Amino acid sequence: MNKASVIRYVIILLLGVVISSCGNNKSASQRNGWDKLAEIRDNIQSPTFPDKDFSIMDYGAVKDSTKDCLSAIKKAITACNEAGGGRVIIPSGTYFVKGPIHLKSNVNLHLMKGTVLKFSNNPNDYLPVVLTRFEGIELMNYSPLIYAYKKKNVAVTGQGVLDGQANNAHWWPWKGKKEYGWEPGMPSQLDSANRPALAKVAAEGVPVKERIFGDGHYLRPSFVEPYLCENVLIKGVTIKNSPFWILHPTLSKNVIIDSVTTVSYGPNNDGCDPESCVNVLIKDCFFSNGDDCIAIKSGRDEDGRRIDIPSKNIIIEDCQMRDGHGGVVIGSEVTGGVENVFAQNCEMNSPHLDRAIRIKSNERRGGVLKNLYFRNIKVGQVHEAVIKVNMFYGDETGDYIPTLDSVFIDHIVSQKSEYAINIQGIEGNPVSNIFINNCTFNKVEKKNVIKRVENLIIKNSTVNGQQIKYNRK
Repeated sequence: MNKASVIRYVIILLLGVVISSCGNNKSASQRNGWDKLAEIRDNIQSPTFPDKDFSIMDYGAVKDSTKDCLSAIKKAITACNEAGGGRVIIPSGTYFVKGPIHLKSNVNLHLMKGTVLKFSNNPNDYLPVVLTRFEGIELMNYSPLIYAYKKKNVAVTGQGVLDGQANNAHWWPWKGKKEYGWEPGMPSQLDSANRPALAKVAAEGVPVKERIFGDGHYLRPSFVEPYLCENVLIKGVTIKNSPFWILHPTLSKNVIIDSVTTVSYGPNNDGCDPESCVNVLIKDCFFSNGDDCIAIKSGRDEDGRRIDIPSKNIIIEDCQMRDGHGGVVIGSEVTGGVENVFAQNCEMNSPHLDRAIRIKSNERRGGVLKNLYFRNIKVGQVHEAVIKVNMFYGDETGDYIPTLDSVFIDHIVSQKSEYAINIQGIEGNPVSNIFINNCTFNKVEKKNVIKRVENLIIKNSTVNGQQIKYNRK
C-alpha cells in the first residue's frame, strides 16, 4: 500500500469513528430525552389577568353557609369578563353554591385565605347538561362543579377550600358499591341504562349531542373541568369531597396545576386527570385520594379513536402522593395515546397507596404510549408494586393492540413493597425499550415479575441489597 493509499485509509477510518460517534450521541439523546424538558416547560405559559378585582360581595353575596351565592358569583364573573378580565374575589368566609360555576375567558376565580366554598350535592342543581366526558367517553351530562368550555385565560387560585360535599349519602353511592353507601335496590352507574348504555351509543357512533344522560343515569360529574380551553391555571386551593374525578382538564392546551391539595376518598376520586391535553405542568401538589393521584388519559375505545388526540408534553414535579391506587399513572383510558411525560422529584408514601408508577391499557383501549421519563422519586411504602406495567388491564380483549415503547426510570428509592418490578406485556406483542437505572428497592416481599418484554435493560439497581441481573435485548 503506497503512502497516498495509507492516508486515504486513515481518513476513512477517522470519518467512520466520527460518524459512529455522532450516531451514538444521537441515540443517547433519543434515549435520554430529559433535554426536551426545558423547551416543553418554556412553552407552558401561565395566563395573565388585568389588575382589576370584582368582589362577589358587591353583587349580592352573603357570608352565610346556608344562603345561595351562585347568582352573585355569576354576576361578578360576567362583569369581570365584560371589563376585559381580572380577579373575581371570594372573601374569607363560608359560602354555599347551589349549582355549578361556569368560568369565562380572562377570569381568575380567587378564593382568599379562610374561604370555604360549599357546593350543593343535589344532582338537579347541575342541570342542564353540558358537553363533558365520563371515563373517556363524550356525552351530555351533569355539569362539572367548576366548568369552562372553549375559554382562554381562566384560573382558579387562592388559599381557600372547595368542598363538593360528596359523601356516602350523596353522589358516591352511584358507584354501585356498598362501601360507598350503595344498597341493593338503589340505582347506580352500573345499571344497563347508564354506564353500559353510554359505552353502547359510543360504539355505535351516536352523535355526542344525542348522548343525553344527566337526570336518571347516575353518572357523576368531575369537580374542576376546563374543556377545550387554552391557558389554564389552578393554583393554591384545596379541593375535597368530589363526586368523581377532581381535576380534569380535557382537550386543553397550556395547563398549570400548582400547589393544589386534593383530599377526597370517594370512588374514582382521582386527583388530576389530564385527558387529551398538550403542555401540562403539575407541580408542588399534594394528593391523597380514593383513586389514582395523577392519571394521564386520552379517551376510551371507539370514542377515543374517533377523537384521536393524545396527551402530550406532561411535566410532573415536586409533588407528594399519599393514599390512592397509583402515584403517577398512565391509563387506562389511553386510546388516543400518551407521549413525552416527565415525572421527577416526587415523594410517595402510604400503606394505602397501591403503586408508585403504573402504566395500563388493553386490547380494547389500544393506544401508542411512548417516551415516558421518571427520575428522583422517593417511595416510602406502597401496598403492591413500585413499578407496574399491565397491557391487559381488566382482561378486556379486542383488536386494538396497545404499544408501549421507550420508558426510562432512574433513581427510584423505595423502602417497602410487595413487588419492586411487575411488567407484563401481551402475548405476541411485548412492551419494548424499558430502561431501569440506579434504583434501590428495599424490603420487597416477592420476586420481580417480567413477562413479554423486549429490550429491558436494568443497570446498577438492587432489590433487598442484591444486584438485579437482567439485561434482555
